[in-house]
Formats: sequence, structure tokens, C-alpha cells
Amino acid sequence: MTLISKRYDIDDMMAAQEFYHSRKWTDGLPVVPPTADAVQACLDWVMMPADHLVGIEPVRERAITAEKLAINAVMAGCLPMHFPVVVAAFTAMLEEPFLLHGATASTGGCAVMIVINGPVRDELGMDGTFNVLGSSDRATTVIGRAIRLVLYNLLDVRPGAVDRSTLGHPGKLSYCIAEDEDNSPWSPLAEERGMPKHASSVTVMAAGAPRQLMNEWTTEPAEILDTFVAEIKASMRHYSIWAGNYAIIIPPQLRAHFQAAGWSKADIQQYVYDNARVLRKDWAECGKGAVVGHRGENEYAALPDPDHLLVIAAGGPAGGFGAVIPPWLGPKSKAVTVAIGACIDCE
Repeated sequence: MTLISKRYDIDDMMAAQEFYHSRKWTDGLPVVPPTADAVQACLDWVMMPADHLVGIEPVRERAITAEKLAINAVMAGCLPMHFPVVVAAFTAMLEEPFLLHGATASTGGCAVMIVINGPVRDELGMDGTFNVLGSSDRATTVIGRAIRLVLYNLLDVRPGAVDRSTLGHPGKLSYCIAEDEDNSPWSPLAEERGMPKHASSVTVMAAGAPRQLMNEWTTEPAEILDTFVAEIKASMRHYSIWAGNYAIIIPPQLRAHFQAAGWSKADIQQYVYDNARVLRKDWAECGKGAVVGHRGENEYAALPDPDHLLVIAAGGPAGGFGAVIPPWLGPKSKAVTVAIGACIDCE
């Protein structure tokens, strides 16, 4: 084998748990011991040597190798078939627009939301329906957790160290979902963001906690979107007024009304862009009057442009629910989409 990481001999499974916990190499949950065979199996699946450079964290210039990613993926519970998604997700996070260090070191407490598109969803048994923002299936849960462990162990993004989150949110354990493409009238998110049709892709976004909403009292798309817009405007008042990537998750019951009216994702993006706006004086209504000053009539849009809204088809088949996923902090970090298995910056 070509693995180069330091190895430890541990007596049994329970001893391995205590060994990892004592060194703060885990998130508090049990881990799968990353044996040499298990790590090598992940590397073999993606046909990468152990020292393959996935990327370099730009602030502290830390090299991220395939072996180190594989170790943490195994610890999180990933099988070899899950590993290409882990590699793609972290590759996307290392892209400059994502601003990895800022998003993971901020006091704002965001987490990395991962959205999966393409055939890989079926290959890995991902479920974009029931409990999609919870533990909907094995693959999305362990892939999301793997990203968190990589941040822990390769970039020191631990609470109180690099991670300076005041509160954080549960998505820091795992925040990975699959889009429900099979039951959606719309193009997949990744295709909307420039990926080839039917390509397996991953989108990453520095995201706040989900804000759930409900509207079962209308079938009019504009009125349904007014509920989403109200939640976005609440986030702008209560958290950050700055424009950035917002995501909205639309389950089937609400999607059916958009489909019946012939609304596309682009129509939804345009409506939200036009209407998700607040005046600076609105801050006076929620205890922030001291920062209004003479700019009370200044208008702020939630989105720099319509394309900054990520429209995601996901969720269980019944219930007029939806969710708004706010950005970490306006335009500082941008969502990034890459194809799974593609080589970035290859010669």
C-alpha cells in the first residue's frame, strides 16, 4: 500500500472510540476506525494515489490530499462509493468564491450545505423526499458528516479553535441533501448552474439553519412565494441585510401549484428577486434602530440578481411546507457547483 499517514495499533473498537475522542478527532459521535484497507478502498474507487493533491486551503496554504480526505470519509461512515462525492464537495469548497476560511471561522455559525444532482443520487440510494433536511438516507448523512470531519481534522475547524461560532446550528453535523429530480417538472439545480445535462454534480453553499414555513391556503404561485419572501425578509431584518445566495426548498405539494400555472425556476427566481426587499428603517422594528441613521429609505434586495436564488425541489409528498436557507453573510461567500469526478485545473 502507498498510504503515508501515521498508524496506530488499538486493541478494540471501544478503545478506538476513546482514542479518537481524547484527541478531538471526532465530532462527538462514534467513528468507524480508518483501517488501511478501508482508506485504500476509497482511493482505489476514485483511482487516486494517496498523495494526490485535491487542493490547497488558500488562507493558511494547507495541502489537502486524497488520503487525508479518505481517512475522514471512512471515519464518518462512508463507503468507497460515497468517496467521489466527498472529493467533489471539498473541491468545490476550495474554489475561491466559496471563501472557505471566512465561512468556517466566522462567529455567524453557518454550515456547509451540499446539494447533490444527477445519476449518483440513485447509485448511492439518496432520498430527496421524506425528512430531506434530516437523516433522510445513509449516503447524504455520512457524506455531510465527512465534510465536517475533514474541516475538523485538516483545517482545525473545531469549536473554540478556528470555528468561532457563537451558536452554530445542527447542520454542522451533516447538511447534505439530494434534489428530488424524478418528481420535479424543473431542470435540476446543477444544470441550472451550468453543469451538463445528466451529469452528477455537487453544489456547496455556506448556509444558515433552515427556516421552515407553511402555506396551504392558496394555489396561486405568487401568493405561495409571498410566504417564502416574507421569511427571507425576516432573515434580512433579524440577521443580515446584505444580498447573497439564498436557497428555497419546495416540496411536491407546493411544486404542483407552480407546475399547474406553468411557472419555471426562472420565474420563481425573478419573483423573489423583485419582491424580497427591505428598507433600512425596517430595522427599527426589531431593535436595530440605532443603525438606521439617515438611510432609512435605502432599499436592500435579498439577491444581487435572480440567479443567486437556488431553487431546490425536495421534500416529502404531502404538506404545504417549504424552507428558506439563508446565506452566511451576504456576498462574501458564493455557492459553487462542480461535476463529480471532474478534474479541476488539470493540465
